[in-house]
Amino acid sequence: MLSETEGAFLTLHEIVKAAHARLDRNIWDYLVGGTETETTVRRNRLALDQLALRPRVLRDVSTIDTSGRFFGQKIRLPVALAPVGSLESFESGGGATAARAAAAFGVPVYVSSVTQPGLEETAAAATGPKVFQLYVRGDQDWVDAHVGRAREAGYDAFCLTVDTALYSRRERDITKRFVKPWRQRVAGLEFQAALNWGDVERFKRRHDIKLILKGIATAEDAARACELGVEGIYVSNHGGRQLDHGRGAIEVLAEVVEAVAGRARITVDGGFCRGTDIVKAIALGAESVAIGRLYCFGLAAAGEQGVVRVLELLEAEVTECLGLLGADRFGALDRTHLHPAQPTALPHVLSAFPLLQLSEGSY
Repeated sequence: MLSETEGAFLTLHEIVKAAHARLDRNIWDYLVGGTETETTVRRNRLALDQLALRPRVLRDVSTIDTSGRFFGQKIRLPVALAPVGSLESFESGGGATAARAAAAFGVPVYVSSVTQPGLEETAAAATGPKVFQLYVRGDQDWVDAHVGRAREAGYDAFCLTVDTALYSRRERDITKRFVKPWRQRVAGLEFQAALNWGDVERFKRRHDIKLILKGIATAEDAARACELGVEGIYVSNHGGRQLDHGRGAIEVLAEVVEAVAGRARITVDGGFCRGTDIVKAIALGAESVAIGRLYCFGLAAAGEQGVVRVLELLEAEVTECLGLLGADRFGALDRTHLHPAQPTALPHVLSAFPLLQLSEGSY
């Protein structure tokens, strides 16, 4: 028998529609918007749509394993909840609600340093794999203190976001004079701007917790990170919310995988909305795919159960995709399952949901 949430949401676009109905327009635009022309947002989808799938037939797919690995831990699906700021804007429990959902389903959660209820309380709700993500807002002692707190709280890894040296101009917010509450009280932006490879080297010398760098967008930076012993390479363009006119995330992924050459675990985010998107990333060599906006839709639509339902629907889509590709597990995939193709629709932040009917200007 279907649960109440399962019965209410049979497709992902129904969850998106419910979130749109519940959210204030300012918060909705904060969620779906990007920087300046929002070109990078669209290129994230465009790059995914430019990859077609090459199926193999007459393979035994009577049993399909959709599980993945995260730093050696088995997870139900090779998906993680990305670090998202101000989750409490979508649901009052914020990061704690998202962490409970991730644990209930069986995937990792990245906990943002700019979301509530904070490092320790969110960790207490995250009974599965968890990573603390930090925006640097203080000196080296300040960073060390956060590392110590994260270790004490039981985080499996520590993540530094490295693509926010300057805060971008998000014109959806600017034109409405809308400022997120945490932005009104933020201080120490100069420390993020000064972050450099020497700081990464120092981190690796001083701390024995696994380090992930989020915001890697070139082979050169991926290789440099590996040379310094970084364990996790997180390919991201911040969902198109930082550098305008960047490349689509999955377009970057191939060169990063080649540069890393197995020396670190690779996560990617940026426009991933469907099971087929996840399959494409794993076929290219990612270990996991992080979803951001997508799980926020679930959080806004139905709290913890909404996030779980997003993951359940992704799992169903992944299972179908793997089976029809002739793959009984993610390990059976490689780049031969992909082929360049022309996109069939104009890309935008919600173009993965062609049946979604929202008013013009909502995306």
